[in-house]
Amino acid sequence: MTQPNLITLTDPRSPAAEAYRTLRTNLLFSSVDDPVRAVIVTSPAPEEGKSTALANLAVTMAQSGRRTIIVDADLRRPTQHEIWGVASEPGLTTMMLEDLDELPLVDVGVENLRLLPSGPLPPTPADLVGSARMDAVIARLQEEADFLLFDAPPVIAVSDAAILGSKLDGVLLVVRAGSTRRDDAEQAKQILERLGVRIVGAVLTNAELDQRRGRYYG
Repeated sequence: MTQPNLITLTDPRSPAAEAYRTLRTNLLFSSVDDPVRAVIVTSPAPEEGKSTALANLAVTMAQSGRRTIIVDADLRRPTQHEIWGVASEPGLTTMMLEDLDELPLVDVGVENLRLLPSGPLPPTPADLVGSARMDAVIARLQEEADFLLFDAPPVIAVSDAAILGSKLDGVLLVVRAGSTRRDDAEQAKQILERLGVRIVGAVLTNAELDQRRGRYYG
């Protein structure tokens, strides 16, 4: 199986990898009374690094000893199967449309980490993620994992992320330095809050920090 080119695996001592471990800690301890166990990772617009950020965060979750499952719920432009070098089918939509005895989870070569690919792309993704079948899939996956990370389409482009966010513990919003427009980020925040979706945090990708020490967070 192809080993993913992820900073948390290729350079685990780097500042960027440490930043993902800090993000993991912040998520796990964000609320003691209402712990976060299932999170959507999305962005205001395309090409902001949400899928790679999710994959790196998932690695750190798994490395902490937690059974972690990545769910590729971007049923329009799925990329998790490409990041991990596996097939996209069977996957999430297969679970929703067929009565499977076993979950089509894929071992990605990292201890405690598995992937549920997207599966065949449906004609109406928003209807599928908002269905009772999705509720049943989420419940089944929660029995298999300590932490679930759902990759979802950008918030502004389509409604999928907001719909799915209402079913889970919250949304992690990824924005890209030098790329994400301020009004796009604000609009995404407003959309999620209007639907009562909890924003558990934000991730800034491609941000250069602390140049005096020569450190770069990619």
